[in-house]
Amino acid sequence: MRESREMRAQTQKLVLHRLLSIAYPEYQNGMLNLVLLWLIVGICLLILPSCANLGGPAYQRPELPVKKEWSRGTSTAEAIRLDWWTAFGDPYLDSLIEKAIAQSIDLKILAARSEVAEVAIEQARAGALPTVNLGFGVNTQKVTGQSSTTQYNAASALNWELDIWGKFRKGVKAQTAAYKTTEADWRAGYLTLVSNVATSYFQIRQFDEQIQRQQAYLNQNEEILAIYESMHQEGLIPETQILQQKAEISRLNTGLLELHRLRTVTENALATLLGIPAGELQVPRSYLQDSVDIIGVPSGLPADLLSRRPDIIAAEYRILQAHELSGQAKLAKLPSITLTARGGTASFELTDLMKMWTFGIMPSINFPIFDPNINARIKVSKAEAKVAAEKYRRTVFQAFEEVENALTNLASRKEQKRELEQQIVDLKIVSDQIQAQLEEGLISQLQVFEIQRSLLAAELAMLSNYQQILSSTVTLYKALGGGWPKTNIQQSLQ
Repeated sequence: MRESREMRAQTQKLVLHRLLSIAYPEYQNGMLNLVLLWLIVGICLLILPSCANLGGPAYQRPELPVKKEWSRGTSTAEAIRLDWWTAFGDPYLDSLIEKAIAQSIDLKILAARSEVAEVAIEQARAGALPTVNLGFGVNTQKVTGQSSTTQYNAASALNWELDIWGKFRKGVKAQTAAYKTTEADWRAGYLTLVSNVATSYFQIRQFDEQIQRQQAYLNQNEEILAIYESMHQEGLIPETQILQQKAEISRLNTGLLELHRLRTVTENALATLLGIPAGELQVPRSYLQDSVDIIGVPSGLPADLLSRRPDIIAAEYRILQAHELSGQAKLAKLPSITLTARGGTASFELTDLMKMWTFGIMPSINFPIFDPNINARIKVSKAEAKVAAEKYRRTVFQAFEEVENALTNLASRKEQKRELEQQIVDLKIVSDQIQAQLEEGLISQLQVFEIQRSLLAAELAMLSNYQQILSSTVTLYKALGGGWPKTNIQQSLQ
C-alpha cells in the first residue's frame, strides 16, 4: 500500500512538471507558482495517511445463519449440471429451452441492462481523467465614423481533479459491482426462464393426456345413457335417471372444453417465453407419461448454496455497491486538488493568429468546510447500505424456505405416487374380475362402467401427481441454483 502511494505521488509530480514546462519556457520566471504547487501537493501527501480510512472499512459479508443440514437431505459438494433438464429425456423439451434461451425478450432485456452497466464503468473512470476544451471565435465591432475592426481568437483549457483520496476509484468499484449485479440478474432470469418453459411444457402434455382420458370417459357415459334410454323404454328405470346421466354428460363436455381452453392459453404463454407471437406456436400432441421421465435429484444438497444461487449473488453485489458508494460519499469531505491550465491567442489578422500565445497554469485546493449536501449524502448512502443488507438477508432466508419446501413437496408427492399406484393396481384387479363376471352373465354392463369410472378417476389423479413431481423437481433444481458455478465475491474484489 505504501509503495503504491509513493508511485502515485511520483506520477503526479511528473505530470505537474510537464505542465509547468509547457506553460513556462523560462522556468526560473515561474518559481513562485512552482513552489506553491509543490507546497500544496506536499501538504496533501502529509495528510494522506491520516485520511486513508475515511472512505470506510473494507467490505465484509453480513453475518448470516449457516444452513448445515436440511430436513430431507445432506450437504455435499456435488455440482449440478448446467443443462440439468436434459435428464428428463425429452428432445422436444430440450429444443424449446434452447429456443427460449436464444430468443427470450426477458433475457435480452437483462443482457441490455448488463451492457449499460458495463459501459457505465468507463463513465465512472472518466471522472478521474483530465478534460481539454478548444475554442475559436471572431469579434467584429463597428463604431460610428470609424471603420469596423475584426479580432480573431483561439483558446484552450485543461481541467484535472487529482484523485488523491481515491474518490473516483470508489465510484469505479461501485459501478463494477453494479455490473456484476446485472450479470447475476441475467443468470437468475435464465434460470427462471428455463423453469417456466419446462413447467409450461409439462402442463401442456398433461392437458393432452387429460383430454384423451376425458374423451374416453365421455364416450363411456354416452354408452351408459344409451343403456338407460333402452331400460326406460322397457319401464325399468324412471326418466329422472336419464336426466341425471344427461347432466353428467354435459358436465363432462364442459370440462373437456375447459381443458382445451387451458391448453391453448398455456401454449400461448409458452410462445411468449420463446419470443414467438401467441397463436403461432403449435406444440404437437403427446402424452406426459410417455414423453417425460421422472428424474432423480442430487444425492446431496450444495453446502455452498449461498455462493451458487444467482439471486443471492446479485443481492450481495448490491451490498458491495452500496458499500463503495458510502465510502465515496465520505471521501467528499476531504480537500479536492484541481489543476487548471489555459492557453490562448488573439489577433486582428487571421494570418497572425498563431504567432503569439499566452499560457497560464493554476493549481488549486478546495476545502469543503461546510457543505450540507455532503453530510446528507453520507446519511443517505448509509441508509441505502442498510437496506441492501436487509434485502440480502431476506433473499437468503427465502432461498432456505424454497429449498425446504421443494424437498418437502417432492418427497410428499412421491409418497402419494406410491399410494396411487397401489390404488390403480387394486382397481384393475377389480375391473378384470367384473369383466369376467360380465362375460358369465352374472352382472350388468352398468356395473362394469362404474368400476371403469373409478379406475379412470384414479388414473387422472396419477397423471396430475406425475406432473406435480416433474414440476417439483424443476423447482428444486431452480432453488439449488440450477448448476451455475460458485461465485466468490471476496475474490472478485482483488
